[in-house]
Amino acid sequence: MGNNGEVTRPASTRAARLDQVCAAAVEVARAGITEVDADDVGDHLQVVAEGDRLVTHYFECRLAGYNGWRWAVTVTRVPRSRTVTICETVLLPGPDALLAPGWLPWQERLKPGDLGPGDLLPTAPDDERLAPAYLLSDDPAVEETAWELGLGRARVLSREGRADAAQRWYDGDHGPAAAISAAAPAAARCGTCGFYLPLAGAMRLAFGACGNFYAPDDGRVVSADHGCGAHSETLIEAAETAVEELPTVYDDSAVEAMSVSRAPGSVEAAEPAEPYGHP
Repeated sequence: MGNNGEVTRPASTRAARLDQVCAAAVEVARAGITEVDADDVGDHLQVVAEGDRLVTHYFECRLAGYNGWRWAVTVTRVPRSRTVTICETVLLPGPDALLAPGWLPWQERLKPGDLGPGDLLPTAPDDERLAPAYLLSDDPAVEETAWELGLGRARVLSREGRADAAQRWYDGDHGPAAAISAAAPAAARCGTCGFYLPLAGAMRLAFGACGNFYAPDDGRVVSADHGCGAHSETLIEAAETAVEELPTVYDDSAVEAMSVSRAPGSVEAAEPAEPYGHP
């Protein structure tokens, strides 16, 4: 038996050698940009070796709105020939180019509040948040009605769907980290409030709906450890403020005595009183 060691050699990682004939064909590459006017093609920026006798020339793009983009023209030649031909011409973004955000499917672009009156939002048949109603979804409220096959809902929230909703609600404006909850008294938690309406099923222990007309979360789902100042057991003790009665002070020195002269025909004090014509 001979040596059965490796009989293959690793692939060569040698960098491509820059072909000098293709590299010198700057004007040939420039002439290959025919999609725009000549004024929209700027200075020659660089040349990059792509392979044997295959190089790419980069030119500045002067099109409005394409700041930082570059024209890329790839040229080549056959062995032992000095005639350079063009392979392709493309417009590529440079390192500092302004790029549009990556494309997202419309399902991923939707945000809460985007759906308006009359809009339709179909749910994908393979949405992982939903499961067929006849399957055991480990939610007691669903399992109790599973026998009503064909009479109830076609799909219900799956475990992933409930976990996603619970995390979103808990981290939102109706969870314990909300500003109004952090400012409320420590004991004013929704789980101990008389206006708290617990949800059914697996969500019952963590979430409920607020039924307080005066609370900012009225009609919304809140976590049990959420809170606000409208808790049913919130008591405010009226502070007894004593008002001191100040003594009345008369300053006679501020009174100026004045003599009043009687006008002619005035009634003297010694004269008898005149009858008024009634008892």
